[in-house]
Amino acid sequence: MKSIRPGIFRHGGNLYTENAAPGEQVYGEPLVESEGAEYRRWVPSRSKLAAAVESGVDLGLRQDSEVVYLGAASGTTVSHVSDIVSEGFVTAVEFSKDVARDLLGVAEARENIAPVVADARRPAEYQSFVQTPDVLVQDVSQRDQVEIFERNAERLFDSGRGLLVVKAGAIDSSAEPEEVFEQVEDEVSVEVEDFVDLSPFYTDQCLLVTEI
Repeated sequence: MKSIRPGIFRHGGNLYTENAAPGEQVYGEPLVESEGAEYRRWVPSRSKLAAAVESGVDLGLRQDSEVVYLGAASGTTVSHVSDIVSEGFVTAVEFSKDVARDLLGVAEARENIAPVVADARRPAEYQSFVQTPDVLVQDVSQRDQVEIFERNAERLFDSGRGLLVVKAGAIDSSAEPEEVFEQVEDEVSVEVEDFVDLSPFYTDQCLLVTEI
């Protein structure tokens, strides 16, 4: 098992994270034992952050990172972030109560995830759960996804790193994805450090890595 980033490993051509809940699978991902530890395959087609890592992106996640994750869904990617930030914490925000039931199951097996059912447009609703965060992850399929990201960055962060998944079709389905990506890069008020297309794993989606 070869370490390629803090908490992220490669083995047999695949990405892995060390399982924070040994014996537990979240989405049927393969488990591998190596040198007395258990690792979970991080599948890029099931996680946009994994797709970004496959493209060479440094997510900026460290063992003690404090993460706010917007659009946590059922917890697939959140669980891998939980593995990586083993001494940190993840505040996982999801709007849908139905989807959040699965997220709650993921959190029950892990001590460093707080699932929060809330609207990401209203960070005041969950601000009390967040203490000195340094990484903001957002995967929200809404037309105003950039405004949501910046509202949370301004309200919750003094400084840090942003990982913004941009879904072109959700912003403007009539425009070419490249035009939407350029528009977002121009509009976002924080400094963009990196920009990566998430194909071939995801169509018409990209990841912006920003400063906050």
